[in-house]
This record gives sequence, structure tokens and C-alpha cells, in this order.
Amino acid sequence: MIATLVLTVMGGMWGLGVFDRLSEGGFGDPTSESAKATKLVEDTFGRQGGDVVVMYTTPSGSTIDTPVIKTRVETALAGLPTDAVKTVASYYNLPQPNPFGTADKSKALVAITLQASDSNTQLKDFARISDQLTLSGLETQFAGQIPIQKTISEMSGADLVRAETVSMPIVLILLVIIFGGVVAASLPVLVGGLAIMGSLALLHAISLATDVNSFAINVASLLGLGMAIDYGLFIVGRFREELAAGRTPEQAVQRTVGSAGRTVVFSATLLVIALAGLLLFPQSFLKSLGYGGMSAVAVAALVSLTLLPALLGILGHRVDKLAMPWRKRMAKSEHGGGWAKLGQKVMKKPLLFAIPIVAALLALGAPFLDVKFGEATEKVLPIGNESRVAVETMNKDFPEIAKTGLDIVVKGNTSQEAVARFAQRVGDVPGIGTAALALDPKDNVWLLSASLDGDALSDESKQAMKDVREVTPPLGASEVLVGGSTAVNVDSLSAIGSKLPWMALLFIMATFILMFLAFGSVLLPVKAILMSALSLSATFGVLTWIFYDGHLASLLGVTPSPLDSGIVVLMVAMILGLSTDYEVFLLSRMVEAKNRGASNEEAISTGLAKTGRVITAAAILLVLVTGAFAFSQVAMMRFVGVGMILALVLDATIVRMLLVPAVLKLMGNAAWWAPPALRRIQEKLAIHEGGDVEDDDPEPPTNQLPVQQPVGAGRHLK
Repeated sequence: MIATLVLTVMGGMWGLGVFDRLSEGGFGDPTSESAKATKLVEDTFGRQGGDVVVMYTTPSGSTIDTPVIKTRVETALAGLPTDAVKTVASYYNLPQPNPFGTADKSKALVAITLQASDSNTQLKDFARISDQLTLSGLETQFAGQIPIQKTISEMSGADLVRAETVSMPIVLILLVIIFGGVVAASLPVLVGGLAIMGSLALLHAISLATDVNSFAINVASLLGLGMAIDYGLFIVGRFREELAAGRTPEQAVQRTVGSAGRTVVFSATLLVIALAGLLLFPQSFLKSLGYGGMSAVAVAALVSLTLLPALLGILGHRVDKLAMPWRKRMAKSEHGGGWAKLGQKVMKKPLLFAIPIVAALLALGAPFLDVKFGEATEKVLPIGNESRVAVETMNKDFPEIAKTGLDIVVKGNTSQEAVARFAQRVGDVPGIGTAALALDPKDNVWLLSASLDGDALSDESKQAMKDVREVTPPLGASEVLVGGSTAVNVDSLSAIGSKLPWMALLFIMATFILMFLAFGSVLLPVKAILMSALSLSATFGVLTWIFYDGHLASLLGVTPSPLDSGIVVLMVAMILGLSTDYEVFLLSRMVEAKNRGASNEEAISTGLAKTGRVITAAAILLVLVTGAFAFSQVAMMRFVGVGMILALVLDATIVRMLLVPAVLKLMGNAAWWAPPALRRIQEKLAIHEGGDVEDDDPEPPTNQLPVQQPVGAGRHLK
């Protein structure tokens, strides 16, 4: 116990250093054609484009050509540190006329390319120069990739602190209400805090070897606290149940770890595997989210299985110290008779419940069929935010500068005439405006720029980019690469689309194998996978209806736009993992009753009675923890918050408490079936709940029906 506590706390203190190593990039596929094009351009011509765009607006009565204004801007630009700034392109140092000034001469643009290539250093360098670029008497606005990333990072960090500050006291109060005592309620919160600290240490260690995006901290905090509370509820609740059965604290701890502890191990393993699916994708952003989630869940499970049982053993019956007045009444009602009655009602008419629920979930998922995916833009920031306003103003007043295009890199021993003919063929592609040489060739590398007629992320622009890749290369060219923001987005979506089936296959295989080993059935895993798919589709259908179609968007303060593909993949992993979490809790107690000889109906009723209250409480608390992000200022985190609320409410109520009992009733004893050869393997491994804990005082099924020995395929699993 002491070792776990010391290591976690000391690791958390060391882990605070991760905040200085976080990156804001990693959204593109580094193995894609667009990434190769960018690298070839940087290696040959140096980094292109402006990382920071400064827009100066003159006061009334002045113009950008007013001598004093011109002098002030030029002086500020000349004084920028050369170790931070690589190039500066402005209205004042480009040949006149140029597109860096508005027609009425009220606004001027400055495009700054930074020396650093990694986003972390770029953000620090931008912080160094931003004050120097802010000139009194002139309205100064910052646009460009780095200012947007800085704003998103700062707002996400503030949202995380605010979410935890608001949710933690409410969670603690609810835990006191649920447990009926201060001591018992404080244990899951303690585990949650240690889980976050431990995950920071792991992320710091990971950041020493690879890039870690700042959103990994948000995911680690969300899952670390949420899963620690879930596991704490399950273990503390089972410990108190064993004490109430008349066992000594030592016996209660042993039985708790041997039963609920096994379920926690299994649940955490499935969730970690689901999050490990994020590591299959080439984008470092998605890998970072996987690192954060896996670290948090693993530490939460580890602390729940080591420190928490040790504390329970020390506390013993004192776990009920500082009890609330309602604790005695709760102890009498903790058998969960209400949930058992609900299960019996569902099982009397299972089709009446199953068919409408499945139909409703499928209907909720229908909007997702027409969804479109994109990437994070300034629209993820709230309306009126300074950085978003700057980008919108630039797009409006400087359309030629704001319009992005394609960067086409031609490599090989070709001629200027051949490249010119190639540029003409590119310009003839539908959706392409003009195509021309952007820089003088160097080392047999030619860089062309092609403008797009429409928005960079529109379907027409994406198709135009794909068509350009099919244009016949110039004679003598050994390689033609197409890059630019449109190409980056298309390549990233393509990479996600190609890896998503493998992520699904990993989850399906892991769920099937682990659930079979835990429960000894080949059909229960199939049912669990189908239930998870229903929850997932319904959740994303509603999210599409809100965040893409725009329903309720004004109420939530978000701008309808294509869904961010990276965040969608993260949500897939979390929802699949969490949906099996409650499935495991529920089935573990059903199997335990089945092992004691209960019939199918009795096992279902007992499982609902034993876990209904815990699952409901866990879902409510996790909704509070994750739902706090629904009030985030950043649309991506608001998407996560709303999505988690939807998924948890659907899964913990409609699916687990109504649909699962109905389906299990319809399956009958076949639900527990497995081929004899596989059953023998499962019995030898004995990893199911209560696998090696002697039941010296078996409890009768909750509904008090006579226990009948099931026959045939429904034989108990021992």
C-alpha cells in the first residue's frame, strides 16, 4: 500500500513536467503523399507559408501608408529575434501593388514564418514575439495556425481545470449520498486523484520518446477520474456487501479482490485494448489520445486493486464511519429488489421491450449515415473569440491571401517547358483556378501552386485534388507529389478509414476472447458486441444531428461543421470500452448466480439486483465527470462531453437495464452455451468472477424463487 501511494504521488510530481513537452500538432498522416510533399519542399526550399499572420487596422483618418504607421510597423518587424523568426512578408516589404493591403488601405497583413518546425517550440516563440507585434494605436489581430493552436490549447486547459473544479465537489457530495458515509465516499475520489497523477507520470515518460499532444491530458483526466470512481464504487460496494454478510474484514477483502477485483481487471483490460486501437493510426494526435487513455485506465485499475483493498482492510467496519442518517435505511434496501422487479417485468414480455428499443436506437443512429468529416478549424472556438474573429476578418478582407490551394512538387530532370505544359493540364482540372510556378527550381525540384475555386475542405476541392494526382506528370519527372491543406485532410481521412476496420477487429477479437474466458459462453460476447454497436450508432446519430446538421447548435453555442475525424475515432474507442464496462459488471453477477445453480431468469434478476444500483450510480457520476466538458469553450471538447452523456445515459439505462435482460430472456439457456472443448479450456483458466473464492455462505436469489438446477446446455459454469 505504502509503495503504491509513494510511487504514484512522486510519479505525479515528476509527471507535471509533461506540460512543458506537450505538442499541438500531429493531425496529419506522416506517411502520406502530402506529408512527403511538405518534407521535400522544406528540405529543398525551406519552410514555406506564414505560421503567424498579423493584421493591423489603422484608426479613423489614417491609412497603412501614413508615414508614422509605416515606420512603427517596420521598426517592430525589424526588431524580431532572428532565432525565432525565419522570414517576414508584409505589405511594406513586398513589391507594390500586393494583396497584403486592403483596397481602402485600412488594413495591412504581415505573414511570419518561424524558425522552429515543431509546434511546441513554435508556440513558445510566438509567445516571445506577440507583445512586440502588438502596437498601441493600431488594432492588432493574430491569425494563422499557431495563434489558433495557442488559443485552443489555453482554452482547453482552462476548461479542464474548470470542469474538475466544478465536478469534483458535486461528485463527492453524490458519493456521500450513494454510500451514506464520508469515509466510504472519499475512497473512490482518492483513487481518482492518484490515477490522474500516475497517468501524468506515464505521459511524461512517453513524451521523452515521442510527441504527445496536449489533448492527451484532457483524456487522461477524464478517464482517470471517471474509471477510478467506477472501479471504486464496484470494489467498495462489494466489500461492504461482504461485511454485511457477516464476514471479517480480512475475508471481505479476499472475497472482494477475488470477485469484484477480477471483474475490474477484465473491464480495464478491455478498455485499454479499445484505446490501444488508437495506436494503429499513423497520426501522432490519435496515438497521444491512446497514450493518455491507456495510462489513466491502467493506473486507475492498479490503484483500485492494490491501494484500495489495503485501505479497506485497515478500515474494516470503520469504512462506515461518519455515516449519514440515511445509511441504515440504505443498508436495508441495498439488495436491489426494485431492479429485480424491473428485470422480471422485462422478462415477462421480452419482445415488447426488445423490438421498440432496437428500432429506436437504429432510428437515432440514422443521421450518422449522411455525416461528413473534416478537421479542426477556427470554428471550434466560440463565436466572438478574438482568434476566430481574426481569421474570419482575414477571410473577408483578404480573400486572395486566405484562399488556400494545392502545393505540387515535381522532382526529376525535366524542363521548364514540360513543367509549364504540366501546369496548364493542372489548370484545366475542374475545380482548379490557375496553376503556376511558385519558386525558381532548385536541385531538380520544382514547386507549383494551384488555386482552388471553392473552399479548401469542400467536396469539390477534395475531388479536384484527387484529379490533380491523376494528371500525367511532365516528361522526365521521377516523382510528382501533391500537398497543401486539402491534400493533408484527404490523406488523413484516408488513413483513418483504412485503419478503422483493424481497430474494430481488434476490439471484437479482444471482447470475444476475454468475455468467453471470463463467462464461459460463446454467445454472450456476440451479444455484448452487438449491444455496444447499437449504443455507438445511436450516440453518433444524435451527435451528427446536433454538431453537423445544426439542430440545437445555437443552444449549445457551436457552429455546425463536419465532424473532426480524430475526435470521432477517440469517441469510438471510449464508448466501445465503456459500454463493455457496464456489461461486465452486470454479467459478472449473473454468472456468479448461475454458478450457484440459479435458472436463467433467476440469474438475470440477481444480476440486476446486485449491480443495478452500482451501474446507475457509476453512470451518474461518470456523466458528471465527463459531462462537465459539455460546457467547454472548445467545440471538440464539447462534442466529447455531450457524446459521453448520451452514450452513458443510453448504455446504463435503456441498453443494460432493459435491452440486455430482454435479449438474455429470448436467448434462454443458450446464452450460457459453449462447445465442451472450449468450456474445458475456460474452466482450467478459471478467470471468471469468483473463480477461486469459496462460497461458504451462498445467498439465495434475490427474487426468492426456489433454486432449480438448469439442465442441458444451461448447466452451471463450474
